[in-house]
Amino acid sequence: MLELIKAGGWPMIPLLLLAVVALAIILERFWSLRRERVLPPGLGEEVREWVGRGNPLAPEHIESLRANSPLGALLAAALDVRQRGREVVRERVEDVGRHLVHRMERYLNALGTIAAAGPLLGLFGTVVGMIQMFLGILDHGLGDAAQLAGGIGKALVCTATGMVVAVPALVFHRYFRGRIASYIVEMEHEAMQLSDVLDAVASRGAGRKG
Repeated sequence: MLELIKAGGWPMIPLLLLAVVALAIILERFWSLRRERVLPPGLGEEVREWVGRGNPLAPEHIESLRANSPLGALLAAALDVRQRGREVVRERVEDVGRHLVHRMERYLNALGTIAAAGPLLGLFGTVVGMIQMFLGILDHGLGDAAQLAGGIGKALVCTATGMVVAVPALVFHRYFRGRIASYIVEMEHEAMQLSDVLDAVASRGAGRKG
């Protein structure tokens, strides 16, 4: 392995740095986008039951819910405007949802950039290696054909390394984007169910007044 890195020359340094950064992002996103952290089991049902019983919603309770998780932040946003009608609730949920998507997609642009830049850096390293090899031929002649083939093989090490870095980065970039999209769909569904409960509570309150 060390011999391959040496064969690739100095262009291997940025490729190895990209590999380290990509691995760090992948591990961090796996940790941050755990389902129980984004969508705590039973949270939506618990909030709906609390609201449905007509319990008072103190500001500190809503703030605690907001800090609980991304799902909690979306439900808290709906509760913030619970007395202003279903359309206002929907607009607030959509607005907060966009902010949550941006937060959950943290570092994914960097991962996508690594997926795009890896092959280009690998190709650059190969070109540099080929240039060095042909300059050597210009100075010292063609020499042994086997040595020439070995030199070409060494130059292609960078291209192979660039692909090895780029493919996992691309795969996990797409994977995390898909996971976030599925989370958002579920979170919006939970928020709309909460909106239905809020409507029912408001209707009961209006019936008592009548």
